[in-house]
Amino acid sequence: MWSNAGTIEQNGGLIMLELKSDFLFTLSASVTRLHDVGPVPAGTRHVDLLGAGTFEGPRLRGEVLPGGLDMKTIRSDGAAIPNVRLVLKTNDDALIFMHYTGIRCGPPEVMARIAAGEIVDSSEYYHRNTPYFETSSPKYAWLNRIVAVGLGWRKADRAGYEVFEIL
Repeated sequence: MWSNAGTIEQNGGLIMLELKSDFLFTLSASVTRLHDVGPVPAGTRHVDLLGAGTFEGPRLRGEVLPGGLDMKTIRSDGAAIPNVRLVLKTNDDALIFMHYTGIRCGPPEVMARIAAGEIVDSSEYYHRNTPYFETSSPKYAWLNRIVAVGLGWRKADRAGYEVFEIL
């Protein structure tokens, strides 16, 4: 277990640092089709086609537009490395490009249950990502300048995240 606090030396003394976050939104998107490309040099390639979904939080909400992709790699140690590209459309019609990578890993039997489409409690595995955003909307331009972390879950036909801005 890691701590969210650390120390740095400043002006001859130690100052405590803390990692703080603010809830950004919950995202859920359908997975409409799975393509198992198979073994490639980096591992095993799977391509998930993402369908419609939603996102909702205190500062922005809207829909996940169909057509996103997760071009994930399954490494030899069983960890899944997502490579996701999708478009968010806010309830006031702004478009936001969201892309992220991360890691989903756990005991082999848990990962096999997820791969089989079983609903597995997210406490049984580790699923984190680092989303980044791009938009031309002046209202949401602040998204272009933040770092975020997503805590994920996967179901047979849906993927989702609780996304937090790192302050």
